[in-house]
Amino acid sequence: MKALILVGGFGTRLRPLTLSVPKPLVDFANKPMILHQIEALKDVGVTEVVLAINYQPEVMLNFLKEFETKLGIKITCSQETEPLGTAGPLALARDQLIDGSGDPFFVLNSDVISEYPFEELIQFHKSHGGEGTIMVTKVDEPSKYGVVVMEEETGKVERFVEKPKMFVGNKINAGIYLLNPSVLDRIQLRPTSIEKEVFPQIAADQRLFAMVLPGFWMDIGQPRDYITGLRLYLTSLRKKSPSKLSTGSHIVGNVLVHESAVIGEGCLLGPDVAIGPGCVVECGVRLSRCTVMRGVRIKKHACISNSIIGWHSTVGQWARVENMTILGEDVHVCDEIYSNGGVVLPHKEIKSSILKPEIVM
Repeated sequence: MKALILVGGFGTRLRPLTLSVPKPLVDFANKPMILHQIEALKDVGVTEVVLAINYQPEVMLNFLKEFETKLGIKITCSQETEPLGTAGPLALARDQLIDGSGDPFFVLNSDVISEYPFEELIQFHKSHGGEGTIMVTKVDEPSKYGVVVMEEETGKVERFVEKPKMFVGNKINAGIYLLNPSVLDRIQLRPTSIEKEVFPQIAADQRLFAMVLPGFWMDIGQPRDYITGLRLYLTSLRKKSPSKLSTGSHIVGNVLVHESAVIGEGCLLGPDVAIGPGCVVECGVRLSRCTVMRGVRIKKHACISNSIIGWHSTVGQWARVENMTILGEDVHVCDEIYSNGGVVLPHKEIKSSILKPEIVM
């Protein structure tokens, strides 16, 4: 089987992290976002992954070369010269997706994190005999999204309602699809939307089905959702492979610490913390609801919450970093500094406190 991952553009909502690497390579729970998806695809027998991309394909491919060999899966790029929306890239990659076998192929949005129940998706797709299956997820606040109206028993999609004013349902498109090759005949090579143009057309022919995603779901394309996604991911990890999480008197809740990280005496870590490879956390540090990426040093008695600390940064002694502070790569926060929601671009030194959320150039 094959899969297409819609990587798309510049990842502006996750700046300053995406100033250093393309968004799918930003670490999430100690590995690049896109690797979570590629590994799950590999597990259900996908042999080739095509990345639909319009920005920095060389960086992506160079990086993913090592995983190609490690995972034994072929990874190629399909590069847009102009943005083609969410359906155009499928037409562009047509020759890479069709191999004459007639097998369906996966399409994924690269920002989506979940338990990726691809095996169940394949079984459901085969059972209904339609042209496409989309995964949907239940949300509390459906008015912010496009709602999928479907038959509860069969899963047949009836229609889509964009940002409904009245309650029509609480299931939204989760950005994970399994499509027959015939769907490609419905898509022209032009900027076009799979959600607004292609799916409604298949639904009108009564050939589109939806499966409710078991487990958690999050679009982690922006900082607040990234932190929420980390909490959901770690909660799921606790159920599925608790041995991967850290234990000890200094741990509260779910904490993921890379084996090469060094943790000092008297720290309190958690809940919902990920600490990457090569990090040094000195003594007496307090961390909660945050991600600390590869090669970061956090000095004595610093306190970090609800924040993302980018690669190779340092946080000084007694510093306090909170409220969705995001440090880009190689940022140095001096001793006793307070950051309240600062968004700091790469290679900066912060010598004075950031008292209200702002961007530090």
